[in-house]
Amino acid sequence: MKLVIVTAVEEFESAILKLFKKANIENFSSSDIDGHKNGLSVLMASSWFAGQKSGNESSLFFSFTEKEKIDALFDIIKEFNSNIETNNPIKAVVVPIERFI
Repeated sequence: MKLVIVTAVEEFESAILKLFKKANIENFSSSDIDGHKNGLSVLMASSWFAGQKSGNESSLFFSFTEKEKIDALFDIIKEFNSNIETNNPIKAVVVPIERFI
């Protein structure tokens, strides 16, 4: 069993739900988060309050699941990311689980 963590901009939330379903990952949790990038962006430079940083509305999903399902999810995410026209691809990481109850 492993832990897969997936993050994306809020715009892709419904797509991630479909990707999890396609990978047969039926049990997962999600949370709304603020994503941040260090560096000066065009939006920050043109802001009235350029000194203030605000995050992008993003989503975080995680699931404790089997390696085979995670492998399928990674393949599906790679395909999805290759077809998007944005600078914010879906990101995913896997964390091994040493013990669980």
